[in-house]
Amino acid sequence: MNVRDEHVLRELNLYPLWVRRGMPVQEEPVPAPLAIEVPEAIPEAKVEAAVAKAPPVAEIPDITSLPEVASLDWAALKEKVRACDACQLRATCTQTVFGVGDEQADWLFVGEGPGADEDAQGEPFVGQAGKLLDNMLFAIGLKRGDNVYIANIVKCRPPNNRNPEHDEIAACMPYLQQQIALIKPRLIVALGKVAATSLLGRDATLGSLRETVHDYHGTPLIITYHPAYLLRSPAEKAKAWRDLKSAVEIMR
Repeated sequence: MNVRDEHVLRELNLYPLWVRRGMPVQEEPVPAPLAIEVPEAIPEAKVEAAVAKAPPVAEIPDITSLPEVASLDWAALKEKVRACDACQLRATCTQTVFGVGDEQADWLFVGEGPGADEDAQGEPFVGQAGKLLDNMLFAIGLKRGDNVYIANIVKCRPPNNRNPEHDEIAACMPYLQQQIALIKPRLIVALGKVAATSLLGRDATLGSLRETVHDYHGTPLIITYHPAYLLRSPAEKAKAWRDLKSAVEIMR
């Protein structure tokens, strides 16, 4: 195992725990990393059944009802986001954070909103949570910018990193909807409750939304924990690992 692999597994709490000689060894097995053991693909019928069992969701505003956004290409959309002042967040942030990555990616990861580091650098997930996200991507054979696009529900940092308000989400969602329309991803991974409930158009607990294949206008959508939450609650990394393995299964 090389140093990079060991670092990634340690970040995900998947690296073997060594104990002092003479001390009892924990009986609970350590999950195997996906880079070593890739799970078998889920049969198509099983995926379809999971989608069918997903709870009904509220109607999400149709992007076609917003022609001033729905008609924009990448360059025009970036400029519109840069100049946006549709909600109060623009007045308190340093700059908008549009998104980053492969604009024809199969994988789309959606977070909540920029934090302090993202606000300063203009790119999503560049702080400690971003480092963990990069490790999560690496663990399933992905890399930022390579068949991966990363965006947020809102493009401006909420003050003190608070959750975005409903009207702020509503003002910013058309931009994300158009990003999705332009990317045409094969899978969307929502990181955290705000991203999940905003994309699904309804409120629910993260626990009730995980481990289900949801549908976003014909695109499979799965939900896992936000990396910032995992930094605060490292014990939940094992659950996030299961979510990532499920994502790989769906893509296969």
